[in-house]
Amino acid sequence: MSAWYQDDSFWRIWQPYLFPAARLAHTPYETDRIVELLQLQPGGHVLDACCGTGRHLLELRRRGYQATGVDHTSAYLAEARAHAETEGLHIDLLQADVRNLDLPPIFDGALNMYTSFGYFEDAGNDLRFAENIRKALRPGRRFLIETEGKEIMARNYRAHEWYSHDDGSIGLQQRTIRDGWEQMDIRWILLRNGQVEWDGTISSRIYSAAEMRALLLAAGFAEVSVFGSLAATAYDQTAVALVAVATA
Repeated sequence: MSAWYQDDSFWRIWQPYLFPAARLAHTPYETDRIVELLQLQPGGHVLDACCGTGRHLLELRRRGYQATGVDHTSAYLAEARAHAETEGLHIDLLQADVRNLDLPPIFDGALNMYTSFGYFEDAGNDLRFAENIRKALRPGRRFLIETEGKEIMARNYRAHEWYSHDDGSIGLQQRTIRDGWEQMDIRWILLRNGQVEWDGTISSRIYSAAEMRALLLAAGFAEVSVFGSLAATAYDQTAVALVAVATA
């Protein structure tokens, strides 16, 4: 049986709600911060692991960076490719499982954005993912992970939450913590015209700042800094995200 993240129907059906206009409009600001945190130099080669439809990848290419994206979802890669062709941009796209990446050490920075780390049931696979990225970086270059830290999840936890979407559909999330706050299971339900359009559970491993730092050091990174936002604010009680920057 395939894992939830290998179900293309999930990514296709939920795409408008995962990437609404407001989030897309925020991409240039996020890319400004990515460039700063990765200390990218003009023309550098950037790897976007779990690039989705390529919103950061394309913005980086518009700014003159070489851009390579990896994702498992073929429809998202096709959309990224179509956007690039429309704009006359060259990007390299690879459909692959990040656990099996074997790329040469040619990258000047790597990123994993929007809580797309920790999908695997086996924590050892998260370590493999991080190791594969570290091996793909030039010495001294950086890997940025943006996710929702365990501390933030605990602070904001709601077992049930409803969302009304602009298209008239309704989303429901039912959250369950298991394995001593190692995993979060979220049942996602989408209702449209009184009918259930999608009903399934997604699961992810959740990391505290200390756990994320320990994992990245175990993957062979020399140094890891953690922040509470892409603006490099402190990871404290005011944090809005867990942002880890690891130096190879």
